[in-house]
Amino acid sequence: MIELQNVRKSFDAVQAVDNVSAAIEEGHVFGLIGTNGAGKSTLMRLLCGVYKPEEGCVLVDGDPVYDNPGAKAKIFYISDEQYFFKSGTPKDMLHLYQSFYPEYDGEKWREMMGRFGLDCGRKINTFSKGMKKQLSVICGVCANTKYLLCDETFDGLDPVMRQAVKMVFIREMEERGLTPVIASHNLRELEDICEYVGLLHRGGILFEKDLDEMKLNIHKVQCIIQDKARLTRLRAGLDLMTMENRGSLYTFTVRGQREDAERFMEELNPVFYELLPLSLEEIFISETEVRGYDAKALIF
Repeated sequence: MIELQNVRKSFDAVQAVDNVSAAIEEGHVFGLIGTNGAGKSTLMRLLCGVYKPEEGCVLVDGDPVYDNPGAKAKIFYISDEQYFFKSGTPKDMLHLYQSFYPEYDGEKWREMMGRFGLDCGRKINTFSKGMKKQLSVICGVCANTKYLLCDETFDGLDPVMRQAVKMVFIREMEERGLTPVIASHNLRELEDICEYVGLLHRGGILFEKDLDEMKLNIHKVQCIIQDKARLTRLRAGLDLMTMENRGSLYTFTVRGQREDAERFMEELNPVFYELLPLSLEEIFISETEVRGYDAKALIF
């Protein structure tokens, strides 16, 4: 398990991570999402021990990760901005990682490079962005670490390669208990693979929840209401997160059990209503809009 306990990190006057506490369980895919500048990349660097917290601590299987080679050996970090030797080849990166990770599987590395169609002897600076991402994933998976931290790993990959990377993660989870932690703006990709999600906003964590459970407790409702009395009852009787309307057609998100929302709407008896499932993107928008991060406020 990776634990964050009241972690703070700032850069000059910018509070990048502000009193974050969370737990990342083993054997699950944890998705880290957040608004621009929320601190996702900073948090990833704290998790792998690149940055030292100013307050609090980051524990990997109970041990502090910063300045601890034993704890760091359990983690492979794939950064958003990838770093390779200036004129290096994939083979050079293989030799580098083999020197750091004692259980590095060179045979698996060569097999995966062949399957992905990557030339081991070609200079990496001639690779496309997507090819570099593929190389990073292969290097990370073959390190055989317990935790794999991925910052925008799917960015730059075509749909086939994105699916292939997901399948690789699932295989490694089944075969050796890998725990991937994936930070991404592509919520559709995370929704397909993640079991738990943490949402960051302005350096703090808004929630850390099971994705399926979260979907069961947030609902989108569309209804037609033509009188003010019913609208007043609706506002008072439901835990509304957001609401918008076009004439008499109202669309809103609400917290709570689906059965309770349905029972209330039946009693309200509007002209028409329906409960719709929310995507992870819609949940993200609803949760951050409550905190003032609203597209309409940014534009108008």
